Amino acid sequence: MSSLNQALSVALDNRQSLLAELHAQGTDCYRLFHGSQEGASGLTLDRYGPQLLVQSFHNSLDRDSLLAAHALVNARLGLDLLLVYNDRSHGNSRIDRTDAVYKADDAALDDLIGHEWGLNYRVRGRHAGQDPLLFLDLRNTRGWVKTHAMGKSVLNLFAYTCGVGLSAAAGGAREVCNLDFAEGNLAVGRENGALNPQLPDMQFIQSDYFPAIRQLAGLPIASRRGQKLPSYVRLEQRQFDLVLLDPPAWAKSAFGTVDLLRDYQSLLKPALLTTAENGVLICCNNLAKVSMEDWREQVLRCANKLGRPVREWQVMTPGADFPSMDQQPPLKTLILQL
Repeated sequence: MSSLNQALSVALDNRQSLLAELHAQGTDCYRLFHGSQEGASGLTLDRYGPQLLVQSFHNSLDRDSLLAAHALVNARLGLDLLLVYNDRSHGNSRIDRTDAVYKADDAALDDLIGHEWGLNYRVRGRHAGQDPLLFLDLRNTRGWVKTHAMGKSVLNLFAYTCGVGLSAAAGGAREVCNLDFAEGNLAVGRENGALNPQLPDMQFIQSDYFPAIRQLAGLPIASRRGQKLPSYVRLEQRQFDLVLLDPPAWAKSAFGTVDLLRDYQSLLKPALLTTAENGVLICCNNLAKVSMEDWREQVLRCANKLGRPVREWQVMTPGADFPSMDQQPPLKTLILQL
């Protein structure tokens, strides 16, 4: 057995009880191998329902290793998962390499359905973006939202494909609003909604974060260096009972810059103002170089300065399929009771 398959076998052994628990709760989307912590840095193996998504970020995976890993996963899970290999070490995961084994079967690239917390999600092995349509390390947070959303108004910021919004709707939220800059992301969110017809309709707003959140918070929208601002969606000032803030690491637009390392406060302040009194703000930071302790103190200090002190806070860690030897996973999530 190769060193990779030995490491993969250990990882699958370590997940036996977790997978049984996930299957019982209606989840078949999870990480099977977290290479950076389990013996193959830059390599991940994820199950998305009927699909096995293998991604390499540092070095390409050779043909024999890929086929052997696929065979081992199928044998251990007792399934026949459809293989998609996205080699992102070359900067573009959406193309196949020269060897025919890297070319996914048509069935593997079809629109498929995965499940989490009993909900249906659209799965695509390849699409216009680089990342999978469902970020698996946020699963525990989506589960928390599903449990705590009853009767609440929910604002899902940087909504991506609206998994948090879907969880809130499933948890009995009276209103769910998903906001994202990319119409393609929201289109998948609408698909996810359609795949769960038993749930109430959600709202979708395509907008840059800064003009939208500043309007909701009752703050002025400033232009950058006197430049004329592009047109933007007009929104009324209001607050929500539950707000989720999960920004990308970095992004820039005419309205402002998302920079989790240097300026998390510019994202956090209007989100705090948009959270109702006695409401909940869930905020995330996915930068590995930022420690939870430093970031938590920054968040709590910002809330105090703004006059929205945090009454209670809770750390939400990723599931056990995302092991972290130093207990400092890249994705950090705080649940703030205001």
